Amino acid sequence: MNELDRAGQAGRESSTEAGIEGGIEAGPEAGEDAERYRRRRLDEELIDAYDEELEMEVDDRLQEAGLEISDDVRALRRVYFRELIRLQGELVKMQDWIVSTGHRLVVIFEGRDAAGKGGVIKRITQRLNPRMCRVAALPAPNNRERTQWYFQRYVQHLPAGGEMVLFDRSWYNRAGVERVMNFCTDEEYEEFFRSVPEFEKMLVRSGIQIVKYWFSITDDEQEMRFQSRIEDPLKQWKLSPMDLESRRRWEQYTHVKEVMLQRSHIPEAPWWVVQGVDKKRARLNCIHHLLSQVPYHEIEHPSVTLPARVHHPDYIRQPVPENMFVPDIY
Repeated sequence: MNELDRAGQAGRESSTEAGIEGGIEAGPEAGEDAERYRRRRLDEELIDAYDEELEMEVDDRLQEAGLEISDDVRALRRVYFRELIRLQGELVKMQDWIVSTGHRLVVIFEGRDAAGKGGVIKRITQRLNPRMCRVAALPAPNNRERTQWYFQRYVQHLPAGGEMVLFDRSWYNRAGVERVMNFCTDEEYEEFFRSVPEFEKMLVRSGIQIVKYWFSITDDEQEMRFQSRIEDPLKQWKLSPMDLESRRRWEQYTHVKEVMLQRSHIPEAPWWVVQGVDKKRARLNCIHHLLSQVPYHEIEHPSVTLPARVHHPDYIRQPVPENMFVPDIY
């Protein structure tokens, strides 16, 4: 058991199941009233929004801003960052292996709004070569795309040799939001479930590895994250009218999620459920699991020697005009 597990074990053992999806969520601490608990959770959401590179250095500023951060949370964050950096190092090795072998990898991230899909994608890609690791987050289909074969607009984003593509939502939109919001007919919905197993089997036969994740959160946790987006000016762009409507239709989304997992869970491309109430644990667990799904190993490379700079005695460097420089404001 690592330090992160030990630090969170007591909280997990005392947690209770909450919400329709049955995730695990810690409630108010002893002696903490509902409003204080709500304020603390919103503070934790704001703390989590700070950039990963800076978060370890801003504790004093967070306290000056009136945000609550306990010693336990501070210690847990230190362990989290240590594990995250270690796992990101393994992701770099994995990408190196993918590039060297010509492997093709598709990772699908599905889940409710505010479930944490974007957060884990950000941490996966943070230190990878963006030329060989792409994120596909498609907007709603345009009029032309609506008349195409349903999978057609996704096919163009599939990886070539040596590439990995992370789908921030995917062709499973039809099984989720399109079904709940009546953006597809009953016939189109049924045709999707007839087609998607064969479509994914075809991709796997062609040499593309598919890993599918569903991020699961509770009703209360989604409400807290939406409230955080309302109160935080840096997050308000994340909250759309569709998010608000999805909140109202929680139970409908639960039903279509259950159908989707049942009807599209195949041996060639199984679903994996990530408990997403604790964002940091969810990120580490998902990255650790993804690494376990790819048969990578460290690639040996010849040592690199920096060549000497070539000097041309006849070259005279021209001065840059002052008006071309960006002003030194800082």
